[in-house]
Amino acid sequence: MRIIPPITKNLLIINSICYLAYIVLAGRGVNLNTLFGLHYVQASEFYIYQLVTYMFMHASFMHLFFNMFALWMFGGVIERTFGAKRFLTYYFVCGLGAALCQELSQAAMVYSLIAEQGGTLSDLLHLSPFDRTALNGMTTVGASGCIYGVLLAFGMTFPEERMFIFPLPIPIKAKWFVCGYIAIELFMALSQQSDGVAHVAHLGGMLFGYLLIKAWRKKSSSFNGWDGYEIKEKKATILGKIRQWLHLDRDNNTEEDLNYGRQNTTAKGKQEWDYNTKQKKEEDEIDKILDKIRRSGYQSLTEEEKRKLFDRK
Repeated sequence: MRIIPPITKNLLIINSICYLAYIVLAGRGVNLNTLFGLHYVQASEFYIYQLVTYMFMHASFMHLFFNMFALWMFGGVIERTFGAKRFLTYYFVCGLGAALCQELSQAAMVYSLIAEQGGTLSDLLHLSPFDRTALNGMTTVGASGCIYGVLLAFGMTFPEERMFIFPLPIPIKAKWFVCGYIAIELFMALSQQSDGVAHVAHLGGMLFGYLLIKAWRKKSSSFNGWDGYEIKEKKATILGKIRQWLHLDRDNNTEEDLNYGRQNTTAKGKQEWDYNTKQKKEEDEIDKILDKIRRSGYQSLTEEEKRKLFDRK
């Protein structure tokens, strides 16, 4: 647990505590999944907070185990890749996206039932109290939407990384692993079989994760995971200070201005210059490591390169 980054570690702990509380209170007649699971929006027991709380509730130990196992396997890597704040944002966006897609899927199902009885869209929007109570059984729990989003992030960030997937005898690339999951979930979502699994929510988590990553990359061309925003911001800060010290921020720069700036750099400025030069060197080393990952995969890194990558602050 000491080597797991903080957000992933806390998510593992919180989900485990919530499941333990669910088990303990179930023996006393209190069903936490009913209180905090995500109900259909028109059900009488639906509350807005369930859009968040459902992510931390699970139906069984195996449900919890597989979600947390995947979070442990991939969450730490993605957290180190995106940074703690961005990873937490990404996690909840995927969870909220999964919830919204699940709600839309359930609305479509309810409407189809109403249409079979000759009802209209107006009947869907004006359900009776009896119908609203009957819909309380449509409850969604689990972190799967978030986890599928994390899987997608791994596939998009490390597409060439090879993975061993039981029972396949040979490793497959992460991008094909993710594509396989998408195909399976899409097939199950479109099939008429009801297996009690929220396949649409899984796809929703992936969809919103994909859109968020694309938005980040569009906003900053340097974003490739690996705290691309922070690196760009640091570089901009360093360049800004250099321009200020050398008087490059003036409208009309002359050689005399440049010489004046160089000759009048203060002792404090020299210290900052040395510090920023060191930071720039470290960032250049990180850039080279990231380029190596994109070319040859994470497994091609040396132990020294891995240490530099994960020990940076």
